[in-house]
Amino acid sequence: MKLYFSNRQLSHQPQQYMVHGKLIHAFENNDRATTLLEALAGAGLMPIEPADHGIAPALAVHADHFIAFLQTAYDEFQKLPNAGPEVLPNIHAYVGATPALAPRGKPRPTGIIGRSGWYVGDLSAVIMQGTWDSALVSAHAAVSAADAVLAGDKAAFALCRPPGHHAYVDRASGFCFLNNAAIAAERLRQKYKRVAILDFDTHHGDGTQAIYYARNDVFFGSVHTDPSAYYPHYLGYADETGVDAGEGFNLNRPLLFGSNDADFIAANHDIINAALKCGAEALVISAGWDAHHKDPLSKLKVTTDAYARIGEIYGKLNLPTVIVQEGGYSLEAIAESARIFTQTFRSAKGV
Repeated sequence: MKLYFSNRQLSHQPQQYMVHGKLIHAFENNDRATTLLEALAGAGLMPIEPADHGIAPALAVHADHFIAFLQTAYDEFQKLPNAGPEVLPNIHAYVGATPALAPRGKPRPTGIIGRSGWYVGDLSAVIMQGTWDSALVSAHAAVSAADAVLAGDKAAFALCRPPGHHAYVDRASGFCFLNNAAIAAERLRQKYKRVAILDFDTHHGDGTQAIYYARNDVFFGSVHTDPSAYYPHYLGYADETGVDAGEGFNLNRPLLFGSNDADFIAANHDIINAALKCGAEALVISAGWDAHHKDPLSKLKVTTDAYARIGEIYGKLNLPTVIVQEGGYSLEAIAESARIFTQTFRSAKGV
């Protein structure tokens, strides 16, 4: 099984993260990627430099005006008087989502402050000088992994950093700028009639859900912490099942605080079964390790054993699979979880 990663993904080095009213050092940092590389080497995977796919795959998912913002935001922000070292919006647009979670369109403001508030959903999606290059190359990793599967590989792993599942068509949020899982799914759709994105990060993949909420060619299933008092707060509830053509092609399995391995594994079975029932021919796994009880953001009691078990479960599926890295912020937990998941997945898949 091939692993795709580029050292250019390390050029995004945010220094700030707003949590509980305090600016602290960013949880989403380069140590995550280097720890994962070492862990995956222990599972027999060595990184391959992804090909340069340009911006076309990102534009297949994201609005062109959003891409243009990401490309220029840092330089524009630095022209402000007394600008800080990173783009942090101090205003956000009061524009609610439609029932279909449709993109909002291009904003009326032309200034960088108004546009930042439109395109950046929260104070965890910090933009600095290297952010755009890292995000684009992270997307290249997802596309390269999808291309390997399209060429006949049973599975491939995209070590995407920064992650992507909180990124909407036209908005960066939750450490995410480009939605790598959606970009991989769009690539797979060149061959497969229906693709499933299954997400077991402890945070709901709200950006991914929004992208596909009214579509039936990509099923989205998510296992995550109950969002009623947890990020992303506004999406991820069990009654969100899709709209219009997408009705029945979205399944959320929120877990109560304190849920354990058995709850986590059962919920993964639920989304897998729903994806198969919907006719999925290929799979994208949004793999986060932050449900682990050692993670600083976790509210669950999931252990390393659960990742071993779901690695085997996903590996036994007779579906071409792209694994896309999402969250996980305890270096100890991601080293354990990513390695054991990949080992059991590879053994079950025969890759």
